[in-house]
Amino acid sequence: MEKKLNGVFWCVGVLGLVTVVLTVHAITCEEAVQTLMPCKAYLTTPAPSPTLACCQAVASVNASASTTQSRRDLCECLKKKAPVYGVDPQKAKQLPGLCAVQVPFPCDPSVDCQ
Repeated sequence: MEKKLNGVFWCVGVLGLVTVVLTVHAITCEEAVQTLMPCKAYLTTPAPSPTLACCQAVASVNASASTTQSRRDLCECLKKKAPVYGVDPQKAKQLPGLCAVQVPFPCDPSVDCQ
């Protein structure tokens, strides 16, 4: 009986995973900004380095923008939102490298997102 139950739970788990994979969508601007909130202290104050939570957020947002269009949209979003939050452009440029995350566009307010 235990083997049957384990098999049932495994099948349910796999179906759940398939459902999650099928419902993944491109990250919205609002979702990206909310996800990156752990980076606010590093990006807006003299904090010397980003936190682990910040780096995890950077990796998460980067992974969520998986298509060319979603990366362009994210780039435009971050260019518009950074000044609103008082982001230091130099710290924004350094953030992906400090977090060991390779991003598809430079974190620079002068970048052409297209």
